[in-house]
Amino acid sequence: SFKNAAKSQHTHRERQQPADRRHLGLLEKKKDYKARAADYNRKQKILKRLRIKALDKNPDEFNFHMINSKIIDGEHTEKLSKKRQAGTGQVLTPEQVALMQTQDLNYIISKRTSERRKIEKLQSRLHLISSEDKPQNKHTIFVETDKEKRELDLASRLDTHPALLGRTYNRPRMQDLKSGKFNSSLDPEKMRLVKKETGKVYKELEQRIDREEKLGVLHRKMELKTLLRSEKNKPEKKIHDETPDSAPVYVWAKERKR
Repeated sequence: SFKNAAKSQHTHRERQQPADRRHLGLLEKKKDYKARAADYNRKQKILKRLRIKALDKNPDEFNFHMINSKIIDGEHTEKLSKKRQAGTGQVLTPEQVALMQTQDLNYIISKRTSERRKIEKLQSRLHLISSEDKPQNKHTIFVETDKEKRELDLASRLDTHPALLGRTYNRPRMQDLKSGKFNSSLDPEKMRLVKKETGKVYKELEQRIDREEKLGVLHRKMELKTLLRSEKNKPEKKIHDETPDSAPVYVWAKERKR
């Protein structure tokens, strides 16, 4: 019945620490003792195994790693040869060395993708009118004869002022100039603030492009290091050494695909 079922479902409470021993903390239960005992026995086995290794050690044993490593400030450090030290100083910048030691290839790829998206977002906001790298647009006008070509007046054909023919942007028509549509007065202070804000965005864009290029160089270097670790596919020769601004160039043997 429900009455009998309720009798068997009472809560079992654990015994507490006696009042005169509460300063010692919580009372240790059996499961706590088992975990502590297992941990203690495991450590004792490790110490016993190490003690046996120390007793069986050959005093004449030698390994080259004994002289190729040392402890600096309590930290185990590998010794580098002069050639490797010189190569590390010439090939990688300090930022690249720190990044390669702390992060992996996936992190570099994600950061480079993030920089690309931010660059595209900034470029969509800016017109890049004053950029020198912007490709020059061409406006081709077709005529029927050579005489029409010689007598062609571009200002009248494009319906604009002759002084504005060199522009590829913001080239109003003659009727707009005559109507005074572009004679609205602008606040000099507002123009100064707009110019200052535009300069900041252009500077940020330049910095992000430079950062994306450096991440690209580091990405290529790390990919090559991954390929060189493979024992099966070794390159035949090196064409160019790596520099702070470029990855090394290797030539692999041609492999026929089945």
